[in-house]
Amino acid sequence: MDISQLNTLTAQVLWAAFILAALFGAIAQRTHFCTMGAVSDIVNMGDWTRMRMWGLAVGVAMIGFYAMAAGGLIDPAKTLYASNRFIWLSALVGGLLFGFGMVLASGCGSKTLVRMGGGNLKSLVVFVVMAVAAFATLKGITAVVRVATVDRVAIDFAGNAALPTWAAAAAGVSPALAGLVLALVLGGGLIVWALAGSGFRRFDNLLAGFGIGAVIVGMWWVSGHLAYVAEHPETLEETFLATNSGRIEALSFVSPVAYTVDWLMFFSDKSKLLTIGIVSVFGVVFGSAVYSLLSRSFRWEGFRDAEDTGNHLVGAVLMGVGGVTAMGCTIGQGLSGLSTLSATSIVAVAAILAGCVAGLKYQIWRLERSA
Repeated sequence: MDISQLNTLTAQVLWAAFILAALFGAIAQRTHFCTMGAVSDIVNMGDWTRMRMWGLAVGVAMIGFYAMAAGGLIDPAKTLYASNRFIWLSALVGGLLFGFGMVLASGCGSKTLVRMGGGNLKSLVVFVVMAVAAFATLKGITAVVRVATVDRVAIDFAGNAALPTWAAAAAGVSPALAGLVLALVLGGGLIVWALAGSGFRRFDNLLAGFGIGAVIVGMWWVSGHLAYVAEHPETLEETFLATNSGRIEALSFVSPVAYTVDWLMFFSDKSKLLTIGIVSVFGVVFGSAVYSLLSRSFRWEGFRDAEDTGNHLVGAVLMGVGGVTAMGCTIGQGLSGLSTLSATSIVAVAAILAGCVAGLKYQIWRLERSA
């Protein structure tokens, strides 16, 4: 493969990622797919419908990921979430911060982008502040604190810190087979649980679960198969094109938001290249905007008052810091990470949900106090 062919392939990868992200944005806008909303529905109304959407999406993504792995299309050991370090404290602390922050900011990173596409100016502010906080936690002042504290606490394993690796060692089978079996059992269980919900089997609910789950699977294929180059013509090394990490990535919306703002600010710097993460950010906003305009649901919305502004600013900072510390958000760790059955992802998601519940309880307490 020469440089011109490499550039053509890179463009194909970026366009494929953009289209998949646009589908995500349009589906999320139509179906109101939202992790924070799902938890809020349970806490405030006892309604599990949107949580079943989320569970269905995870199940589809999990089975799709390990089906491709079993077929040799992607290598689970080369994903962003594959590591022999189980960074449980980073996942726990970062997840709690992110979960609490997304309540104050009226939604997680993906919901922020979806709302931006629908005309929400509050989300635009959250987007910028979250990006700055995330970049500071990647490479700036809070990165120094992160590396010096929570990132130091980890459990090192001989192999990948993931359920399939441990199951494979216990059963004496290959990790690919163990992963597929676990995905069929756990992912299939989530799908059955979601579909068994009373009144759940409606078009929008099924579209959210199957559609968004399929988008995650598609992103794994784009990043891990289409973008795979066995020997780069310049470095002569194996590479995955158009990724910020140099590994296989799917959708995530904290670090990619930071890289998007960095790309916009230093656009004339030729070293700043578009990546799957960056075009995914643009894709979600585009898809949401197109659906909002076609459905005539687009409307401008701003902050209610100074308190509303303050809550969103604090929430954005917590999401930026927490999302990078936990290595992902409700989509990055929640859908993409969980689909790999990473141990760190499991802890991060549990912490995000716990932080979200704490944030909702805090809001209820504030409302009762003011009343």
